[in-house]
Amino acid sequence: MMRYSTRNTGQAAVRLRGAIRTIGRAGRSSTMVVADAAGSMRRPWWESAVIYQIYPRSFQDSDGDGIGDLEGIRRRLDHACRLGVDAIWLSPIFTSPMADFGYDVADYCDVAAIFGDLAAFDRLLAEAHGRGLKLLLDFVPNHTSIAHPWFVESRAARTGPKRDWYIWRDGRPDGGPPNNWTSDMGGSAWEFDPATGQYYLHAFLREQADLNWRNPEVVAAMGNVLRFWFDRGVDGFRIDVLWHCIKAEALPDNPLNPDFRPGMGEKLAVLQHHSADQPEVHGIAHGFRRLADSYGERLLVGEICLPLERQVAYYGTDEAPGVHLPFNFQLFDAPWDAAVLARIIADYEAALPPGGWPNWVLGSHDSPRLAGRLGETQARVAAMLLLTLRGTPTLYQGDELGIGKVTIPPDRIRDPQDLRQPGLGLGRDGARTPMPWDAGAYAGFSTVEPWLPLNDDWPTRNVAVQDKDPASMLNLYRALLRLRRSHPALAIGDIAVLPSQPDVLQYLRRQDDETLLVALNLGGRPRSVDVPQGMALHERLLSTVGGPGEASALAAGEGAIMRVEGR
Repeated sequence: MMRYSTRNTGQAAVRLRGAIRTIGRAGRSSTMVVADAAGSMRRPWWESAVIYQIYPRSFQDSDGDGIGDLEGIRRRLDHACRLGVDAIWLSPIFTSPMADFGYDVADYCDVAAIFGDLAAFDRLLAEAHGRGLKLLLDFVPNHTSIAHPWFVESRAARTGPKRDWYIWRDGRPDGGPPNNWTSDMGGSAWEFDPATGQYYLHAFLREQADLNWRNPEVVAAMGNVLRFWFDRGVDGFRIDVLWHCIKAEALPDNPLNPDFRPGMGEKLAVLQHHSADQPEVHGIAHGFRRLADSYGERLLVGEICLPLERQVAYYGTDEAPGVHLPFNFQLFDAPWDAAVLARIIADYEAALPPGGWPNWVLGSHDSPRLAGRLGETQARVAAMLLLTLRGTPTLYQGDELGIGKVTIPPDRIRDPQDLRQPGLGLGRDGARTPMPWDAGAYAGFSTVEPWLPLNDDWPTRNVAVQDKDPASMLNLYRALLRLRRSHPALAIGDIAVLPSQPDVLQYLRRQDDETLLVALNLGGRPRSVDVPQGMALHERLLSTVGGPGEASALAAGEGAIMRVEGR
């Protein structure tokens, strides 16, 4: 078989490792490295942390209505603790008509009744903190529900005090929408309001009206929202669609997408040059950052779905730092190919600004399930990849069980994106199905039929079954998280991507005197491990297929973490 020489492998490792060490140095802002009470330097908590996303509707129902809630999450905190994560992130829990399941907020400073109330939130937060878990909330600053009192007042009259809190415009001379902008949910991004004779902008559903972030009153009001929750004790926020928050002031037409084809989804008919990612958005991010930093070690994660060179700009600058972690979604749509992934990792590391800490994510409530995309064998390899790359990883509930594609009958579809554009494969319900806890009625999630169907194989694919199986996906995740916690090289060490043979992705993680080699076989045939020149395999620490195995060999679809000696 074709192999790269150990000499070339070693030289590439040294070159890349040196570059990454420079990139990985802290030093951009005062919060990247902080001093403890004794005066020694330590890293902020999120650099070595693992975040676990919980979709509250689908985690645990405690009151028998078929919908998960805050009390259910509190009762299931043992799962997060046993898994070994450091922080939980809750998708939106605020008061909402639920047109988009919480991303249409009607009151930012209260809890939706289906999830509980502020007292239930306080109990959850206190217990999470008591168990050593941080808690992040999902902040939705781009838009509110049209049921929000702000919008109700805004639409009441053209001359009302909150009219300019949202983006209103007259139609074109022919009466059509003000410009050609499209909604991410399909159709025009403008909705006509007969009462006042103008259109309002909505980047998503018509029930989600975009706020006018050029209005300083909006900026102040949303700052007060963050203060409300920081004062309550939350540890940070994931900021929804941050790159959408401000629009080109003149609202010009977006250029048409020359590559658009029917079936791609209407939002792709135009290129969002003027409706998103405007230069002024970085001032908004900096404002969030200043506020968060005033509370100490609070984390801001920005949802940024942009090309790499634009995504990393949301770290900000020395003078105006942005969010701590602009979400890195590159692995979602990447071909599952070793050479492609190696290039993605290297390019991302090279693009990070000084002091910028990396992050990785492979699953979310908006994307098809990881095991459904890759199959269960490669989903195990993907878990090892996610939890051994340099940076902060985010896990999505259910991926630790290997939940795959879920059958959603047509009469059970709930996702408004799927309902508005049927047949395009845009539905997200399959990623939002309830957590299967055991083989009892309704998988231990509820005492009644859940709001979405359970995964088809829930009687055998659930937490209780996998807990007892040493070779299960759940126990693989637990083992990976234990290893990450006990080996600083995996959590905060340098990384060096190694050239290797086809199908095999290899990289070194190094911290102080420890060097670990991660070797991932992304193919369907056995491969061997290439050890850099001057290094020798010492022991296998973990394999995705179990058993000791031969140190220098990889089975088909196997990932392995090995300790190596030498330099």
